[in-house]
Amino acid sequence: CECFPRVAVFLILQFTVFIFQANYAPYFFDNGDRSTNGNMALLSLSEDTPIGTHVYTLNGTDPEGDPVTYSLAYEAGSRHYFSVDKHLGNVTLIEELDREKEDEIEVIVSISDGLSTVSEKVRILVTDANDESPEFINTPYIVQVPENTPSGSSIFKIEAVDRDTGSGGSITYFLQNIHANKFTIDRHSGVLRIKTGVALDYEKSRTHFVIVVAKDGGGKLRGHNKMFSATTTVTVNVEDVQDTPPMFIGTPYYGYVYEDTLAGSEVLTVVALDGDRGKPNSIHYCIVNGSESSFEISNTTGAISVIKSPNQLKKEVYELKVQASEVSQEGDISVYAFATVTIRVVDLNNHPPTFYGENGPQNQFELTMYEHPPEGEILRGLKITVNDSDQGANAKFNLRLVGPGGIFRVVPQTVLNEAQVTIIVENSAAIDYEKFKVLTFKLLAIEVNTPEKFSSTADVGIRLLDTNDNVPKFSSDYYVARIPENSPGGSNVVAVTATDPDSGLWGEVKYSIYGTGADLFLIHPSTGIIYTQPWATLDAEVNSKYNFYVKAEDTDGKYSLAEVFITVLDVNDHSPEFNENIQEKTMIIGSPVKIEAIDQDAEEPNNIVDYSIMQADPANVFDIDQSTGEIKLKSYIRSLDIIHNITKNKDCIWSLVVQAKDRGSPSFSTTAVLKIDITEEVRPMAAFLMQTKDNPMKALGVLAGVMGIMVMITVMISTAMFWRNKRSNKIMPVRRIIKKRQTHPPRMVRMEWLKLRRPNSAAEKFIVKEDTRNENSNNNAQAGAALPPTPSPPPPPALTSAAAAPTWHVPTVSGSLTPTFINKQLKKKGLGGAHSALVSELKMKFEKRNTALGDLHI
Repeated sequence: CECFPRVAVFLILQFTVFIFQANYAPYFFDNGDRSTNGNMALLSLSEDTPIGTHVYTLNGTDPEGDPVTYSLAYEAGSRHYFSVDKHLGNVTLIEELDREKEDEIEVIVSISDGLSTVSEKVRILVTDANDESPEFINTPYIVQVPENTPSGSSIFKIEAVDRDTGSGGSITYFLQNIHANKFTIDRHSGVLRIKTGVALDYEKSRTHFVIVVAKDGGGKLRGHNKMFSATTTVTVNVEDVQDTPPMFIGTPYYGYVYEDTLAGSEVLTVVALDGDRGKPNSIHYCIVNGSESSFEISNTTGAISVIKSPNQLKKEVYELKVQASEVSQEGDISVYAFATVTIRVVDLNNHPPTFYGENGPQNQFELTMYEHPPEGEILRGLKITVNDSDQGANAKFNLRLVGPGGIFRVVPQTVLNEAQVTIIVENSAAIDYEKFKVLTFKLLAIEVNTPEKFSSTADVGIRLLDTNDNVPKFSSDYYVARIPENSPGGSNVVAVTATDPDSGLWGEVKYSIYGTGADLFLIHPSTGIIYTQPWATLDAEVNSKYNFYVKAEDTDGKYSLAEVFITVLDVNDHSPEFNENIQEKTMIIGSPVKIEAIDQDAEEPNNIVDYSIMQADPANVFDIDQSTGEIKLKSYIRSLDIIHNITKNKDCIWSLVVQAKDRGSPSFSTTAVLKIDITEEVRPMAAFLMQTKDNPMKALGVLAGVMGIMVMITVMISTAMFWRNKRSNKIMPVRRIIKKRQTHPPRMVRMEWLKLRRPNSAAEKFIVKEDTRNENSNNNAQAGAALPPTPSPPPPPALTSAAAAPTWHVPTVSGSLTPTFINKQLKKKGLGGAHSALVSELKMKFEKRNTALGDLHI
């Protein structure tokens, strides 16, 4: 029983040992230094790796196959650069790397299977990236260099550092503006030297500013090649060395000794400075020559004084040679320089310019001369002298004329001490008596180069005499006048005016007229009044426009012209006149007739005629146009029937008394009796016969023309028939010819005459009658035929009803077309006189009719 507990304990212990011996710890894989997964041993990262980058994957396993987790740990006080996904082992950069601050990072990486944890300390190397710029050390750079330092000497060393490694940490040096620089630099060591062949000069430039650039060798930064640089300025101060002689300041030197200067007075001071400004020596002054014992100089200040009174100085100008020497601290005179000092002995400006005449000082001069002298002429009557008693520059002055410009000029314009004054004519046209009776100028003399500007003036008066230099001039180039035509002889028309600005007899003007239009006019020689001849009678209807020239002339024959235009104004001195006091006209119903009167006056309204009906029987039948004189029936009268109803007069001839009255003042009028024959509208041929009843030759001409055309057509037809029959060698029988004529009526040409027909059978028509004889148009058989009877003239129209109207018969005149050769034969036989007989008979009938109508009207 005592052994059992011991056995149980032993068994439990054995089981526990078995359990612990069976659980193996997890471990990391070791995949080498270039692996991206494992335990991060020998991992290297560039310092420009961006934050958030997946940089590594922890990778391990558990022998029993249990899942593992990963973790990272850092020593106390260290920065946490990475984070890890505990399940996946992905390591991410969470802090920016900087190799220049920390080039190694220690990290404790752990892997655990839940029971066992394995930890390892690994070092991660941070590699360089070119992220740093060069930096100059021990700045600022100020260098003191003596000006006599030899060229090519080293004067300073510039040093710059770059914390990058490799090419990014290597530095080269160079200078900006190398061509304008007096220095060079060693590109590797940074040693600054004076450029070969170049010397420093304190007197020219005391300080030089040299810009040095330090540039690294470049390298990768975030995947790109980068180069960085830095600049600094080296101040090179040049130290002065005693190597330059003294220099005079303010050269050239001029001094003046005036006539009132006292002996011992200072004239001027010369100033010289050591050319070596950095450590200057004192200056010693002395006069080498040129003073002639008249001037002295202070050895220390350089003040030059006159030691004689001005009236004892024998020369007007003295030139002193002054020496300035450097005195060292030991008292030795080393280098020196020379300067020339010019001293002028001058008079005081105490005299103004003065004008002189023939008898001494004078300030008024007068001259009398004719106007318009030649340009360039000298006014010799003026004797003027000008003088300034001062000497040198004080006696120099200018002359000029003050007054109307551009007329005269003065010579000379610049005077030294004294000169004779000459005045010359410059603009002859401006010297005009009519503009200026007296020309007044001031002659001004004023000093040029003196501060006082003394001046003086003299009055110059030039009295002008007149010459006949002007032409009479009219107030206008032309004159326009009007005069009524009923003006009596000797009436004034217009007054012309011309003026001559010359004086005396030269200014008197005489007038005259000439020209083709001047016959009816005269002009007063003194007043210029133009008037009509005593016998002149003006008539606007004969000539309403006159045009001539008027001349204005002075005593020397100088003259000018003007043109005169005279219009004769019309006066109402003519009455309107009809061509006949008793007139006869035929009026067709619906068409007006016109009566016309002419007024011989020249202008409106005197020649404007108004028409009116003074008396008519019966009344209220006619209307007349007031302006044109056209007379027409009242609008309700459209036929002869209406006229017959108005009056019992069967003869439709009515009389009117028409008045023609002008619009002048006073007004004139004339009357005429107009007999109007009223008829209906006729056809064209009848109208033509009515129109030509007073001119039978016109009707005969028309008749002859128509007959000529018919003859030509007949000749053409006959010729065609002749040639056709000749080709067939047969003569066609008459019967066949007649039948052919009836078949083709165009070969028969007939002329119709129309006769006037009055409405309601008042007159018959012009009936067309045909002569059917001789259908073959061959007149040989009818050469001796009698002529047709001539138509009798129609009786005067009677104012009766249409049934009682007489009939006017116009027989038809017909004829046959005769071939040309037959017509010639008839003419030879004397048968062609039928036409002349017809014309004579027609003419006789028409004359008888006109005579009968005239007797009836009377």
